[in-house]
Amino acid sequence: MFDTKIKVLIVDDMTTMRKLTKKSLMNMGFSVFVEASDGQDAWGKLNENVDTGLVISDWNMPKCTGLELLKRVRSDSRFKKLPFVLLTAEGEQSQVAQAISVGVDNYILKPFTHDNFVEKLEQTYKKVA
Repeated sequence: MFDTKIKVLIVDDMTTMRKLTKKSLMNMGFSVFVEASDGQDAWGKLNENVDTGLVISDWNMPKCTGLELLKRVRSDSRFKKLPFVLLTAEGEQSQVAQAISVGVDNYILKPFTHDNFVEKLEQTYKKVA
């Protein structure tokens, strides 16, 4: 599993979802977080926190979507291998395929349970380790 001391960037336009995601991460032992309200905000915070070890981002957000953020992250050599998980209510196969083609490491469907969240992060760690 990921080292729980890594910095996790949580990106969601809904404060409640950021809190739920953070709570699940805290229950897993994580304690260092940076929060962003959309992909544009996240890109700025990622550039300020280049030591970020994991990004968990909503897909549907104003200004810059999670998919657009993922494209930016994958096109920047500093973040090319940064583990990136999309949180989404979108379960359509075409959208999942699109995210995979851009380089997402995993995705979690909303609403999620804590057990499902843990399982997806474990899968992500195995993929990127």
